[in-house]
Amino acid sequence: MKLESKVGKKADTDEQIYNFLTNFDNFKDLIPPDKVTDWESDETSCTFTVEPLGKTGFQILEKEPFKLIKLSSKDQTQYDFKFWIQLKALSENETAIKLTMDVDINPMMAMMAKGPLKKFLDTLVERMEQINYS
Repeated sequence: MKLESKVGKKADTDEQIYNFLTNFDNFKDLIPPDKVTDWESDETSCTFTVEPLGKTGFQILEKEPFKLIKLSSKDQTQYDFKFWIQLKALSENETAIKLTMDVDINPMMAMMAKGPLKKFLDTLVERMEQINYS
């Protein structure tokens, strides 16, 4: 199942946003604190518990400076997924942000998870629009 977020805009450079997002120690600021427990992170990966999904985590697979951060699920995560953060400079100090998630999940679970996952992606974009990257 492939899901895309709305496109967000931030008055910061693509380089500032990229540098912030490629360090998972910063990711905790993006996740709503009332939804997450057991947060652990280092520069290239993170794990946490989110109800009702349980233990999950991300690790960086690929980076293209100032344009793309490709993430995947970590070993202890119940579901396999890929996650892309795309950045596009709109002007010298404005950047568009879009998130895409591809989740390997059975069709029955996909029907139940589609709405909450889409909301999660849109919430992440909204939080990315609020962070101070400079």
